[in-house]
Amino acid sequence: MPDLPISESGTAILSAEATAILREGGEGAYGRLVVGSGGNGPLAKLVGKLSAERMFARPVKHQDDAAAALAGLWLWVDALDECHKIAQDLVSPTGSFWHAIMHRREGDFPNSKYWYRRCPNHHVMKMLGAISSSLVEGFESDRLAMRVISGGWNPDALVDLVEEMNGKPADPRFELAVKLQKAEWTGLFEYCVHQAVEADFDGLDAWDKRVNS
Repeated sequence: MPDLPISESGTAILSAEATAILREGGEGAYGRLVVGSGGNGPLAKLVGKLSAERMFARPVKHQDDAAAALAGLWLWVDALDECHKIAQDLVSPTGSFWHAIMHRREGDFPNSKYWYRRCPNHHVMKMLGAISSSLVEGFESDRLAMRVISGGWNPDALVDLVEEMNGKPADPRFELAVKLQKAEWTGLFEYCVHQAVEADFDGLDAWDKRVNS
């Protein structure tokens, strides 16, 4: 992964404080499939100093999308409880999306699938579907991996892959699951950041290269 997990256009929208948190996470950020409570201590403390508005270098035009971006930033530092507090109050497909990811990363797999069913047509789901075949390159003969891209993008299959791979870092599919969850986070976070300030984001090709680097 590059130094930053998001595009240059996304970085230009974020404040210096938010960008620093993404950079400080380093290569190992968001690398665990299932995490406990408490999050990444030093980075979580930095996120705690931010409001949704302070995440951005531009004026926020959509508060819900800004709040959703903050939920995503909490998730990036493995602070699940803080992410949950925001996501559960967002009555939108984007809120449901973050809610689903949060429950998957805490190991509540049935609940994760419930929330994914509340956002099946989210724009980011379609974006993931558009690049999905490149994400599983090298695993074309693995049925569990290929289910993730069946029909474009299958979040329930990602939940199943994470459940199967959790605690098995020696299995090559563990790193695949990490790659897939990072691609998912990148897409949704980028979407929230751009939506919050009404910035156009038509960077599918660049995003494809980024999540596959």
